[in-house]
Amino acid sequence: MARSTVTPVEILHRWQAGDRPLAKPSKRIAPDFEHLAFWELADDLRARAFGITPDSVADVVRCKTDLFFSILDVLHTFPLKSTVFLETLWNLWLPLAMQLSAAKQSLNRPLIQGILGVQGTGKTTLCQVLRLILGKLGYSTVSISLDDLYKTYADRQQLQKADPRLIWRGPPGTHDIDLGIAVLDKLRRSQTHNLAGLDNPKSDAFKPDLINKNIEIPRFDKSAYGGAGDRSQPEIISGADIVLFEGWFVGVNPVVDAKLNEFLATAPFPISTESDCQFARDMNEKLHDYLPLWNRLDRLIVLYPQDYRISQVWRNQAEREMMAAGKSGMSEAEINRFVEYFWKALHPELFIKSMVEGDGVDLVIEILGDRTVGKICRAIDLKLNI
Repeated sequence: MARSTVTPVEILHRWQAGDRPLAKPSKRIAPDFEHLAFWELADDLRARAFGITPDSVADVVRCKTDLFFSILDVLHTFPLKSTVFLETLWNLWLPLAMQLSAAKQSLNRPLIQGILGVQGTGKTTLCQVLRLILGKLGYSTVSISLDDLYKTYADRQQLQKADPRLIWRGPPGTHDIDLGIAVLDKLRRSQTHNLAGLDNPKSDAFKPDLINKNIEIPRFDKSAYGGAGDRSQPEIISGADIVLFEGWFVGVNPVVDAKLNEFLATAPFPISTESDCQFARDMNEKLHDYLPLWNRLDRLIVLYPQDYRISQVWRNQAEREMMAAGKSGMSEAEINRFVEYFWKALHPELFIKSMVEGDGVDLVIEILGDRTVGKICRAIDLKLNI
């Protein structure tokens, strides 16, 4: 296929302006599809990530085109408006929604998609966009954050008395894991009676009175108790086709002690004292408690920042925007201390890299310093070269 000098964004801008392709390719618009097919295959990593081959590329372009036009009327509701909006839509959001659709169709129950990303990588935005696109494909979708599973304010007060190092919510140990398992199990069986037992003897997923009943999705109010946060009224739904479960360490597995100690021996910032090292070891051990929850995931996406330290900059930017809008916010020093606390608990340089090196991640999405998307690839193809 000859190299194309016309980019997908140029074509999409033209289509968005009203120069739309016909229902069936004609001589007038056939070159558009040829150009789009070229670019689908030009990025080998992305093509493999979404299963695009020379044999399937024509069908992929047609499906993406149909989906693009189906969402034109809701593009103004998308939470992100940037100079690369259409590029991200075409290269990531549309094919990812199609991939989730295909994965859902292969199951006889709802799909649970895990999304792992450190602060500022765009987990919430990705979930909002996918819900809009998947809705156009006819799927009901619900988003749940790991934050929604925090223990209550009262329980966390007791937790802090037992372990004064837990000065903020967030690290392993501050979540109600049994609640998360119960909710995911209810969602998994909301369209089927054939849920596997998995490994949670406390789960009530097999009780017959849960079939076709409303499901309470926990929600968390971060503004309660002066910012300490507490449970709020749950969201009531009857079920969902696709569940998007996101969080800053969703799916993260503990690393073996030898690997952790080798990493800590280099004193990676901000881990500098033996007390910091012990905190990291204890948080790694706590990850074992989360494995039954991660076992409910069908797939896992990693939003992989080009440099994990940029999340501190992103958080500062977000706080300044909040304060400019008249809302309360933390100072730069408070933000830095807050972000570094998370790094001390589960250092991204160790845990995120360990995840993409393993076999539990399906898709890796590189996030650049300006929050735009870089490489999109399978974890098996990444080899830590991003």
